[in-house]
Amino acid sequence: MNAQLLRGQKALVTGANSGIGKATAIALGRAGADVVVNYVVGPDEAEKVVEQIKAFGVRSYAHEADVSNEGQVVEMVARMVKELGTIDIMVANAGLQRDSSLVDMTLAQWQKVIDVNLTGQFLCAREAAKEFMRRGIVPEVSRAAGKIICMSSVHQIVPWTGHVNYASSKGGVGMMMQTLAQELAPHHIRVNAIGPGAIRTPINRDAWETPEAEAELLKLIPYQRVGDPEDIADAVVAMASDLMDYVVGATLYVDGGMTLFPGFATGG
Repeated sequence: MNAQLLRGQKALVTGANSGIGKATAIALGRAGADVVVNYVVGPDEAEKVVEQIKAFGVRSYAHEADVSNEGQVVEMVARMVKELGTIDIMVANAGLQRDSSLVDMTLAQWQKVIDVNLTGQFLCAREAAKEFMRRGIVPEVSRAAGKIICMSSVHQIVPWTGHVNYASSKGGVGMMMQTLAQELAPHHIRVNAIGPGAIRTPINRDAWETPEAEAELLKLIPYQRVGDPEDIADAVVAMASDLMDYVVGATLYVDGGMTLFPGFATGG
Protein backbone atom coordinates (compact mmCIF):
# COMPACT_ATOMS: atom_id res chain seq x y z
CA MET A 1 0.00 0.00 0.00
CA ASN A 2 1.08 3.60 -0.69
CA ALA A 3 3.09 4.88 2.26
CA GLN A 4 1.30 8.25 2.00
CA LEU A 5 -2.25 6.93 1.61
CA LEU A 6 -3.23 7.69 5.23
CA ARG A 7 -0.63 10.31 6.05
CA GLY A 8 -1.63 12.53 8.96
CA GLN A 9 -4.50 10.32 10.10
CA LYS A 10 -4.92 8.78 13.55
CA ALA A 11 -6.07 5.19 13.85
CA LEU A 12 -7.06 2.92 16.72
CA VAL A 13 -7.06 -0.85 16.23
CA THR A 14 -8.56 -3.07 18.92
CA GLY A 15 -7.09 -6.50 19.56
CA ALA A 16 -3.95 -5.34 17.77
CA ASN A 17 -1.20 -7.38 19.42
CA SER A 18 -1.71 -10.53 17.34
CA GLY A 19 -3.28 -11.97 14.20
CA ILE A 20 -5.40 -9.74 11.99
CA GLY A 21 -5.27 -6.82 14.40
CA LYS A 22 -1.48 -6.84 14.49
CA ALA A 23 -1.15 -6.96 10.70
CA THR A 24 -3.74 -4.19 10.37
CA ALA A 25 -2.04 -1.89 12.87
CA ILE A 26 1.29 -2.33 11.11
CA ALA A 27 -0.26 -1.76 7.68
CA LEU A 28 -1.94 1.44 8.85
CA GLY A 29 1.39 2.69 10.18
CA ARG A 30 3.09 1.82 6.91
CA ALA A 31 0.42 3.85 5.12
CA GLY A 32 1.33 6.90 7.20
CA ALA A 33 -1.16 6.82 10.08
CA ASP A 34 -0.36 7.22 13.76
CA VAL A 35 -1.68 4.08 15.45
CA VAL A 36 -2.94 3.15 18.92
CA VAL A 37 -2.42 -0.55 19.57
CA ASN A 38 -5.15 -1.84 21.85
CA TYR A 39 -4.77 -5.13 23.71
CA VAL A 40 -6.33 -6.87 26.70
CA VAL A 41 -3.60 -9.47 27.39
CA GLY A 42 -0.03 -9.72 26.11
CA PRO A 43 1.59 -6.33 26.79
CA ASP A 44 4.99 -7.47 25.53
CA GLU A 45 3.52 -8.45 22.17
CA ALA A 46 1.70 -5.11 21.98
CA GLU A 47 4.92 -3.19 22.59
CA LYS A 48 6.65 -5.13 19.82
CA VAL A 49 3.89 -4.07 17.43
CA VAL A 50 4.31 -0.46 18.56
CA GLU A 51 8.03 -0.59 17.77
CA GLN A 52 7.36 -1.97 14.30
CA ILE A 53 4.90 0.85 13.64
CA LYS A 54 7.27 3.55 14.92
CA ALA A 55 9.88 2.33 12.44
CA PHE A 56 7.73 3.91 9.70
CA GLY A 57 8.30 7.34 11.24
CA VAL A 58 4.82 7.68 12.76
CA ARG A 59 3.59 7.78 16.33
CA SER A 60 2.26 4.76 18.19
CA TYR A 61 1.59 3.53 21.69
CA ALA A 62 -0.09 0.53 23.31
CA HIS A 63 -3.22 0.79 25.43
CA GLU A 64 -4.68 -1.96 27.58
CA ALA A 65 -8.48 -2.05 27.56
CA ASP A 66 -11.27 -4.62 27.53
CA VAL A 67 -13.57 -3.49 24.72
CA SER A 68 -16.58 -5.00 26.48
CA ASN A 69 -16.03 -2.60 29.41
CA GLU A 70 -17.70 0.73 28.74
CA GLY A 71 -15.52 2.77 31.07
CA GLN A 72 -12.31 1.36 29.63
CA VAL A 73 -13.38 2.12 26.04
CA VAL A 74 -14.38 5.67 26.96
CA GLU A 75 -11.01 6.21 28.64
CA MET A 76 -9.10 4.65 25.74
CA VAL A 77 -10.58 7.00 23.15
CA ALA A 78 -10.31 10.01 25.46
CA ARG A 79 -6.60 9.31 25.97
CA MET A 80 -6.09 9.03 22.21
CA VAL A 81 -7.75 12.38 21.59
CA LYS A 82 -5.61 13.94 24.30
CA GLU A 83 -2.30 12.43 23.14
CA LEU A 84 -2.74 12.38 19.36
CA GLY A 85 -5.23 15.21 18.97
CA THR A 86 -8.13 13.25 17.49
CA ILE A 87 -9.14 9.96 15.87
CA ASP A 88 -9.83 9.46 12.17
CA ILE A 89 -10.05 5.67 11.86
CA MET A 90 -11.56 3.17 14.28
CA VAL A 91 -10.90 -0.48 13.45
CA ALA A 92 -13.12 -2.53 15.77
CA ASN A 93 -11.23 -5.80 15.43
CA ALA A 94 -11.11 -7.42 18.88
CA GLY A 95 -12.95 -10.73 18.98
CA LEU A 96 -12.90 -14.21 20.44
CA GLN A 97 -14.53 -17.64 20.30
CA ARG A 98 -15.97 -19.87 23.02
CA ASP A 99 -17.02 -22.89 20.97
CA SER A 100 -19.60 -25.46 22.01
CA SER A 101 -22.61 -27.35 20.74
CA LEU A 102 -25.89 -25.61 21.52
CA VAL A 103 -27.02 -28.02 24.24
CA ASP A 104 -23.68 -27.82 26.05
CA MET A 105 -23.13 -24.08 25.66
CA THR A 106 -23.29 -22.18 28.93
CA LEU A 107 -24.82 -18.75 29.29
CA ALA A 108 -21.34 -17.49 30.22
CA GLN A 109 -19.93 -18.78 26.90
CA TRP A 110 -22.74 -17.12 24.98
CA GLN A 111 -22.51 -13.84 26.86
CA LYS A 112 -18.73 -13.47 26.70
CA VAL A 113 -18.68 -13.73 22.91
CA ILE A 114 -21.60 -11.33 22.49
CA ASP A 115 -20.04 -8.88 24.97
CA VAL A 116 -16.68 -8.73 23.20
CA ASN A 117 -17.58 -9.30 19.55
CA LEU A 118 -20.75 -7.24 19.35
CA THR A 119 -21.08 -4.93 22.36
CA GLY A 120 -17.37 -4.14 22.16
CA GLN A 121 -17.74 -2.96 18.57
CA PHE A 122 -20.78 -0.87 19.51
CA LEU A 123 -18.88 0.87 22.30
CA CYS A 124 -15.85 1.57 20.10
CA ALA A 125 -18.02 2.89 17.27
CA ARG A 126 -19.99 5.11 19.61
CA GLU A 127 -16.95 6.74 21.17
CA ALA A 128 -15.25 7.26 17.82
CA ALA A 129 -18.40 8.76 16.31
CA LYS A 130 -18.61 11.32 19.12
CA GLU A 131 -15.17 12.64 18.21
CA PHE A 132 -15.85 12.52 14.47
CA MET A 133 -19.01 14.59 14.93
CA ARG A 134 -17.32 17.04 17.27
CA ARG A 135 -14.41 17.66 14.88
CA GLY A 136 -16.06 17.37 11.49
CA ILE A 137 -14.22 17.11 8.19
CA VAL A 138 -10.63 18.27 7.90
CA PRO A 139 -10.22 18.40 4.09
CA GLU A 140 -6.44 18.20 4.06
CA VAL A 141 -6.64 14.94 6.07
CA SER A 142 -9.63 13.09 4.57
CA ARG A 143 -12.80 13.65 2.62
CA ALA A 144 -14.72 11.94 5.45
CA ALA A 145 -15.19 13.15 8.99
CA GLY A 146 -14.20 9.69 10.16
CA LYS A 147 -14.13 6.01 9.29
CA ILE A 148 -15.38 3.08 11.35
CA ILE A 149 -14.40 -0.39 10.13
CA CYS A 150 -16.06 -3.32 11.83
CA MET A 151 -14.23 -6.64 11.67
CA SER A 152 -16.90 -9.17 10.86
CA SER A 153 -16.56 -12.62 9.28
CA VAL A 154 -17.94 -14.80 6.51
CA HIS A 155 -20.10 -16.08 9.38
CA GLN A 156 -21.99 -12.83 9.18
CA ILE A 157 -23.98 -14.71 6.52
CA VAL A 158 -22.75 -18.34 6.73
CA PRO A 159 -24.26 -20.48 9.55
CA TRP A 160 -21.70 -22.40 11.62
CA THR A 161 -22.72 -25.43 13.65
CA GLY A 162 -21.04 -25.53 17.06
CA HIS A 163 -20.43 -21.79 17.03
CA VAL A 164 -23.86 -20.26 17.55
CA ASN A 165 -22.50 -17.51 19.82
CA TYR A 166 -19.78 -16.49 17.35
CA ALA A 167 -22.00 -16.63 14.25
CA SER A 168 -24.74 -14.70 16.05
CA SER A 169 -22.26 -12.03 17.14
CA LYS A 170 -21.02 -11.57 13.57
CA GLY A 171 -24.54 -11.53 12.15
CA GLY A 172 -25.25 -8.80 14.68
CA VAL A 173 -22.14 -6.91 13.60
CA GLY A 174 -23.45 -6.88 10.03
CA MET A 175 -26.78 -5.31 10.93
CA MET A 176 -25.22 -2.97 13.48
CA MET A 177 -22.74 -1.75 10.86
CA GLN A 178 -25.47 -1.07 8.30
CA THR A 179 -27.63 0.74 10.85
CA LEU A 180 -24.73 2.89 12.03
CA ALA A 181 -23.80 3.60 8.42
CA GLN A 182 -27.33 4.80 7.71
CA GLU A 183 -27.38 7.00 10.81
CA LEU A 184 -23.90 8.49 10.46
CA ALA A 185 -23.62 8.96 6.69
CA PRO A 186 -25.28 12.42 6.80
CA HIS A 187 -22.39 13.47 9.06
CA HIS A 188 -19.89 12.26 6.42
CA ILE A 189 -18.84 9.38 8.65
CA ARG A 190 -18.26 6.16 6.72
CA VAL A 191 -19.08 2.85 8.43
CA ASN A 192 -18.20 -0.41 6.69
CA ALA A 193 -17.13 -3.95 7.54
CA ILE A 194 -14.50 -6.43 6.47
CA GLY A 195 -15.56 -10.10 6.42
CA PRO A 196 -12.51 -12.38 6.62
CA GLY A 197 -12.70 -15.99 5.56
CA ALA A 198 -10.16 -18.58 6.68
CA ILE A 199 -7.07 -16.65 7.81
CA ARG A 200 -3.88 -18.02 9.36
CA THR A 201 -4.26 -16.66 12.89
CA PRO A 202 -3.81 -18.12 16.38
CA ILE A 203 -7.60 -18.28 16.90
CA ASN A 204 -7.99 -21.03 14.25
CA ARG A 205 -4.57 -22.69 14.22
CA ASP A 206 -6.06 -26.20 14.35
CA ALA A 207 -7.80 -25.60 11.01
CA TRP A 208 -4.64 -24.93 8.97
CA GLU A 209 -1.50 -25.93 10.90
CA THR A 210 -1.13 -29.48 9.53
CA PRO A 211 -1.16 -30.46 5.82
CA GLU A 212 -4.18 -32.68 6.47
CA ALA A 213 -6.14 -29.90 8.15
CA GLU A 214 -5.23 -27.42 5.44
CA ALA A 215 -6.30 -29.81 2.68
CA GLU A 216 -9.69 -30.19 4.34
CA LEU A 217 -10.03 -26.43 4.75
CA LEU A 218 -9.19 -25.77 1.11
CA LYS A 219 -12.33 -27.68 0.11
CA LEU A 220 -14.20 -24.60 1.32
CA ILE A 221 -12.01 -22.07 -0.51
CA PRO A 222 -12.38 -21.84 -4.31
CA TYR A 223 -9.21 -19.74 -4.62
CA GLN A 224 -7.26 -22.65 -3.11
CA ARG A 225 -5.18 -20.88 -0.52
CA VAL A 226 -5.64 -19.98 3.13
CA GLY A 227 -5.56 -16.25 3.69
CA ASP A 228 -2.86 -14.36 5.57
CA PRO A 229 -3.48 -11.55 8.06
CA GLU A 230 -1.90 -9.15 5.57
CA ASP A 231 -4.73 -9.88 3.11
CA ILE A 232 -7.15 -8.39 5.62
CA ALA A 233 -4.80 -5.57 6.61
CA ASP A 234 -4.50 -4.36 3.02
CA ALA A 235 -8.29 -4.37 2.68
CA VAL A 236 -8.62 -2.28 5.85
CA VAL A 237 -6.10 0.30 4.60
CA ALA A 238 -7.96 0.62 1.31
CA MET A 239 -11.34 0.85 3.06
CA ALA A 240 -10.03 3.55 5.41
CA SER A 241 -8.63 5.66 2.58
CA ASP A 242 -10.29 8.20 0.32
CA LEU A 243 -9.98 5.67 -2.50
CA MET A 244 -13.23 4.24 -1.10
CA ASP A 245 -14.87 7.48 -0.05
CA TYR A 246 -18.17 6.53 -1.70
CA VAL A 247 -18.33 3.11 -0.04
CA VAL A 248 -20.82 3.28 2.84
CA GLY A 249 -22.56 0.45 4.69
CA ALA A 250 -20.80 -2.34 2.79
CA THR A 251 -19.22 -5.59 3.90
CA LEU A 252 -16.14 -6.53 1.89
CA TYR A 253 -15.64 -10.29 2.10
CA VAL A 254 -11.95 -11.16 1.90
CA ASP A 255 -12.32 -14.91 1.76
CA GLY A 256 -10.91 -16.48 -1.40
CA GLY A 257 -14.48 -17.17 -2.51
CA MET A 258 -15.68 -18.97 0.62
CA THR A 259 -19.02 -17.15 0.42
CA LEU A 260 -19.60 -18.53 -3.09
CA PHE A 261 -21.02 -21.78 -1.63
CA PRO A 262 -18.26 -23.98 -3.11
CA GLY A 263 -20.26 -27.14 -2.43
CA PHE A 264 -22.42 -26.13 -5.39
CA ALA A 265 -19.49 -25.73 -7.80
CA THR A 266 -20.38 -29.01 -9.48
CA GLY A 267 -24.09 -28.35 -9.59
CA GLY A 268 -24.94 -29.43 -6.04
